[in-house]
Amino acid sequence: MEQPNKVLDWIAQGRVKVGSEVVALNLAGIQPEAAQWRRFIDQMLLWCGAIALGASLIFFLAYNWQTMGRFAKFGLAEAAVLIALMACWKLGLENIAGKASLLLASLFTGGLLALVGQTYQTGADTYELFRAWAIASLVWMMLAQLSAMYLFWLGLVNLSVLLYFQTFGGFFGLVFSSSNQLWAMLILNAIALAAWEWLRWRGVQHLQERWSARVVATVVGVLATILMLEAIFSDGDRYRQIGSSANLLAMISYLVWASLTFWVYRRKVKDLFVLAGLVLSLIITVNAWLAREVLSHSDAARFLFVGLMIIGSSALGGIWLKTMMKEMQS
Repeated sequence: MEQPNKVLDWIAQGRVKVGSEVVALNLAGIQPEAAQWRRFIDQMLLWCGAIALGASLIFFLAYNWQTMGRFAKFGLAEAAVLIALMACWKLGLENIAGKASLLLASLFTGGLLALVGQTYQTGADTYELFRAWAIASLVWMMLAQLSAMYLFWLGLVNLSVLLYFQTFGGFFGLVFSSSNQLWAMLILNAIALAAWEWLRWRGVQHLQERWSARVVATVVGVLATILMLEAIFSDGDRYRQIGSSANLLAMISYLVWASLTFWVYRRKVKDLFVLAGLVLSLIITVNAWLAREVLSHSDAARFLFVGLMIIGSSALGGIWLKTMMKEMQS
């Protein structure tokens, strides 16, 4: 990545002849070639087609709900799962089309489970559908060895946890708080991110792509930031169920997350994207706390001070990120 970045720097500095920028980008390998574009479009259409086919089963059953019999609905859904699995077996898991077929089978399984619940009116809560869907797709997710499939499965688990807390409010009904689901999802995704990075560090080949880990890291950062903002702007009444230490716990958790993110993604993994997310989170939380302390009275000077702090902290964050980029390139 060092050589392409140097070429971009040369273009920005005017060291490349005007009109020759495209040639320089092609020589540096930054500009994608025609074969790369074809491969990208081919894979994009493949995954979009798999997702569209998975959704089509649900829409078809919903549209023909009154005209189709019970056995016809189940036969269609089960046949779709079977055909997708046969396609996966025929194409092979080493082929990207075979992995897409396995994802399609997972989508069809979700439609089949929804059909069971809708047909027999089992009285089960919505979170149980996504929980059963995640359990049923677990083996396929492991066989696919595809980061996108892992994200899909993790999304099912997150939906199950979110819907559980919306239904019951806490584990076994012992604790009731609107922030419980945020804590549960933060812990869940933090564990997933730690396991992801550890397996990547251990050399698991299909987890070497950075984009998927960045998605999970972004989710963890957003959840930690939301909890910190709740602690900053809470009036204390929202936490009367779990004691006055909730704000302190949120602050400690945020500091632990920020410290670990800084250490891991600067020293171990060296990921500028995640560090940029950390800087953005720090800017938001620090200025939110400052605004709460300073803007207690309507005063133009106070608003000006907070505005200047936002501009200054953003500028400092950008300067530090540029320094980190140069450090990682060296």
